Amino acid sequence: MWNSCCFTIQHKLLVAQFNTCCRLQVMNTAGRNLRKVYITRRIPPDGLKAIQQAGRIVLPPININYISVSGIHALYCLLTEKIDKEVLDSAGPSLKVVSTMSVGYDHWKNLKTGKLMNSEYLQYLAHLEQLLNRKPRRKMEVTRAIINIFRFSGWGTWKPLWMCGNGLKGSTVGILGLGRIVTLEELAKQSDFLVVCCALIPETQGICNKQLFSKMKGSAVFINTSRGAVVNQEDLYHAFVNGQIASAGLDVTVPEPLPTNHPLFKLKNCVILPHIASATVETWNAMAALAAHNLLAGLKGEAMPT
Repeated sequence: MWNSCCFTIQHKLLVAQFNTCCRLQVMNTAGRNLRKVYITRRIPPDGLKAIQQAGRIVLPPININYISVSGIHALYCLLTEKIDKEVLDSAGPSLKVVSTMSVGYDHWKNLKTGKLMNSEYLQYLAHLEQLLNRKPRRKMEVTRAIINIFRFSGWGTWKPLWMCGNGLKGSTVGILGLGRIVTLEELAKQSDFLVVCCALIPETQGICNKQLFSKMKGSAVFINTSRGAVVNQEDLYHAFVNGQIASAGLDVTVPEPLPTNHPLFKLKNCVILPHIASATVETWNAMAALAAHNLLAGLKGEAMPT
């Protein structure tokens, strides 16, 4: 209950700050010839404040439409928006920069990324600290059976080893997406925890499949915080059924949200979260500011601060 109340308070705070910032922006930019920045959704206030200093914010409608983006100079989007050639053509030649408040840019459909300004690198660093803080927590959830404790509503029939799980001390943590350090096969064989944080590109789509799971330890924990499409979910399910892995924590799935009748929800050692690995006010404010500063640099024709 406390967490729920806390989240509600934080959400209302962000919305209130967004509305206040926009009202002040309208007053402060009256009569000034500023660049038009289209923001697709309400974003955290640190990003808005940065843009407010140099641009005229175009408030987002319910959905992106081609009329609303006409004549804009910059487009600030999130991973929930599909940005394609039609959007860019509708914006016209005035559009100089597109920035996304996300690590991935697979929502930029069929575009040459060289035409766009992407803040992927530094945003990844902004994500990194929060993701690393959250991933061990997810490991604890799946290895110490916290979810099952809630399912059984508390104490149940207590026994000395009831609901015991594996600790992190002495474990080998493998990270898929950190670099070419060992082969994928070696990574799978050695890892007690296999954490997936690679970008979704053609080479990584479905990379976590039955071949990978068959090489993993039967006691291993599989964690995905990158994109759902890097995992073959059917192969993951069968890896559970066949005892090839012990547990999994998924922050991302295909589709999102995953249907409630999906077989993965029936697995007692599979924890599925609604894409919230970076969900703190501090992290989202940092992400918003990073994307904003890169956008402003693009408008000026300068190198991004990344």
